[in-house]
Amino acid sequence: MYAERASVVPGAVVWTRSAGPGAGPVLPDGCMDLLWSEGRLLVAGPDTHAHSTGAGGAWAGVRFAPGSAPALLGVPAHELRDRRVELADLWGAAEARRLTERIGEAPDEAVALEAIALERAVPPDPLLGAVVRHVDAGGTVAAAAEAAGLGARQLHRRSLDAFGYGPKTLARILRLQRALALVRRGVPYGDAAHRAGCADQAHLAREMRALAGITLGAYDRAAKSETPSPSGSSTTA
Repeated sequence: MYAERASVVPGAVVWTRSAGPGAGPVLPDGCMDLLWSEGRLLVAGPDTHAHSTGAGGAWAGVRFAPGSAPALLGVPAHELRDRRVELADLWGAAEARRLTERIGEAPDEAVALEAIALERAVPPDPLLGAVVRHVDAGGTVAAAAEAAGLGARQLHRRSLDAFGYGPKTLARILRLQRALALVRRGVPYGDAAHRAGCADQAHLAREMRALAGITLGAYDRAAKSETPSPSGSSTTA
């Protein structure tokens, strides 16, 4: 069973998944996660394709808003793109061991994980926040660059560090997530495509295959029949 709530870390979400069968593919959403499972601390980088959750033990995670995790983790997002890495590889074995013991001794592992994230959180970059808001509202990358006061090349470099990929890929991923949110609410595929910013239903179907590896119909059926699961970074390592 999957559950989530808003975090005290600005823009983040705390989620948990109980042990049991996997809940289907986890799709790109522009986010990165700090993960805990069975005594392991991991980081899920930004995805450009779907990952399988698989079966296994219980998980807890803090999913950070797009662009906010790299400063906290101390590593550019593009170095973690489509990867799951041990936290020890980023923060060192001694620190990871100390934090692992701290979470393992806590009465609520998700709350302990969230506290660690809050301790290391840094204020979000307002320029990158403007980029996310612009493209998530369906604006063009050029307009996002203008709103942030950045040139195209500057925006691309900063996007690689913050999001793991360029602004065009971020815009595609956020557009897909907008469309899928509408599909989950029962909006017809064509209407969902139009309202999310796709040219038409065929455009949305192509993006679904490219970024998620499944059809809209398969996603819709899974969303209606399976245990809810995180929409973004996978819990498999």
